[in-house]
Amino acid sequence: MAQISTDIPARLDRLPWARWHWLVLIGLGTVWILDGLEVTIVGVIGPRITNPDSGLGLTESEVGIAAGVYVAGACLGALFFGHLTDRFGRKKLFLVTLAVYLAATVATAFSHDAWYFYLCRFFTGAGIGGEYAAINSAIDELIPARVRGTVDLVVNGSFWLGTALGALIAIPALDTSLLPAGLGWRLLFGLGAVLGVAILLVRRTVPESPRWLFIHGRGEEAEQIVGGIERKVREESGRALEAAHGEIRINQRTHTPLAEVAATLLRRYPKRTTVGLSLFVGQAFLYNSIFFTYALVLSTFFKVPDGSTPWYLVPIAIGNFLGPVLLGRFFDTVGRRTMISGTYVLSGLLLLGTAALFDARVLTPMTLTACWMVVFFFASAGASSAYLTVSEIFPMETRALAIALFYAVGTGLGGIIGPVLFGRLVESGVVGNVVVGYVIGAGLMMAAGLVQWFMGVEAARRSLEDIAAPLSAEQRQMV
Repeated sequence: MAQISTDIPARLDRLPWARWHWLVLIGLGTVWILDGLEVTIVGVIGPRITNPDSGLGLTESEVGIAAGVYVAGACLGALFFGHLTDRFGRKKLFLVTLAVYLAATVATAFSHDAWYFYLCRFFTGAGIGGEYAAINSAIDELIPARVRGTVDLVVNGSFWLGTALGALIAIPALDTSLLPAGLGWRLLFGLGAVLGVAILLVRRTVPESPRWLFIHGRGEEAEQIVGGIERKVREESGRALEAAHGEIRINQRTHTPLAEVAATLLRRYPKRTTVGLSLFVGQAFLYNSIFFTYALVLSTFFKVPDGSTPWYLVPIAIGNFLGPVLLGRFFDTVGRRTMISGTYVLSGLLLLGTAALFDARVLTPMTLTACWMVVFFFASAGASSAYLTVSEIFPMETRALAIALFYAVGTGLGGIIGPVLFGRLVESGVVGNVVVGYVIGAGLMMAAGLVQWFMGVEAARRSLEDIAAPLSAEQRQMV
């Protein structure tokens, strides 16, 4: 392959915000709405599908297992599709992964046995997991450096728009006076398919990442895409673009061997690897534990009717969405290190307070929801920054697989163990057991925040190539 010099990264980073960037966000970022929808649906239908009239009749533990199977599929899907994303490009894979999700979520609506329900949840998760790797890579490689943190947090925070949407639509769908107990929950899965088709139509117009193209021997195509983006931005902004400063010289390659990826993560950047794993384990345990079983907590300990539990999720979802939206810009101005560590530690402390109040039995469904709303206002910004972090701090050639690896390992440890453990803790009917789960989640969040504080990399407003030079670059630094 040839050796080339290119200023494409500098040209992309100096672009003013324009309608074209909104197209990228709508076409790619909306995947988190789908994930929020999926997680919420399973959470709110938990009490319903344990009812024999639902056509499934699962136990509380089996609901927890279904959640764990979904996360397992997401982990394996992230690894499989993440490798393919780095090898074959962002665009091919963010179309394929969405198609996998669409097929699996439609199939879930026809579940009549536990094993079939598990199988569908596995492949639904695989599609969503693959989306994480392809989409985070593409977004960060197309968005200007000065606003990358803000945009990334808002995009990841849009998960909670899906959560709120799922909760609101679940209210009439689970109302047995409107729909039979065995039909309403099935229709909810069709909602995800409808939204997914709309996203697919928009996504087809999003280009391949020019950064990926010029490294993989397709420099002319990268130039054409960037030239087209610049023309659109000039037309939309109505002003001339600033001059781009800075070139990078690379040796083009067809692919990056997995052995080189492993060496990069373990030998070249061991501290960064530790930070990534810590952030993902902490947030995955916290979120998957609470949100896959929150409806069971309300119905078991507060006797909230099955059809009413979605109402309590709406304010929690609002708090989760407002966190990244209102705090996101500070990740670009105050900086990554302070904001990431601060949101992780503070959310952990607030969860400890919630656990103490829950243990003292002084909470009502409303006040417990209010506590969760405050906890997740900060936790959501921190969790969103985990994806931002692992997308930024590793070289271009490893980006998608690095995201997939940290998501898979972190979520595998925290996201599979958490829901299964919490399902059993809630099924026990003992308040103290659930409190122990909350304390574990809080401890993991605070520990991750401390790791970020002492070992994290300050990446705010820096180009991706400056934070971690491509493996194919002529000169590289170890940080």
